[in-house]
Amino acid sequence: MTSAIYPGSFDPVTNGHLDIANRAAALFDELIICVYDVPLKSLMFSTRERVDLMKKSVTHIPNVRVEPYTGLTVTFAQKVNARVLVRGLRMSSDFEREFEMALMNKKLAPDIELVCFMTSLEYQFISSSLLKEACQLGGDISNLVPKHVAVALAEKFGLPQK
Repeated sequence: MTSAIYPGSFDPVTNGHLDIANRAAALFDELIICVYDVPLKSLMFSTRERVDLMKKSVTHIPNVRVEPYTGLTVTFAQKVNARVLVRGLRMSSDFEREFEMALMNKKLAPDIELVCFMTSLEYQFISSSLLKEACQLGGDISNLVPKHVAVALAEKFGLPQK
């Protein structure tokens, strides 16, 4: 059985994230979406909220589970016996950052492989930070996130439900 992890802060989960999760789940026996507990950036949603939003988003995928984690991603992968680390790439700047991380991860855990998915064209421009900014300024982001995520964002910003 081949297990893979898909790590990220997912603040919040977007349809682009779900695109990668769906495609990765089709290739691996088990996909563990791991929500990073304390990334080096400010977050809108707590770890519990991000885990819950992701769990609700992937209920339709039977071989996916969602867990919070902290520390090195490769250490978490080893802990859950995952052999593959899944990442999504949107643009060349993503590639450069992912390439650097891949080399470090390979040095730290040579037994873990990296599989990168090119983000589908319709999600190339989506980032959680850009999405939050658009929502905060009143933009309609309903086709970029699951409905429950749009509701959660509106609540965080004190906006009327659409």
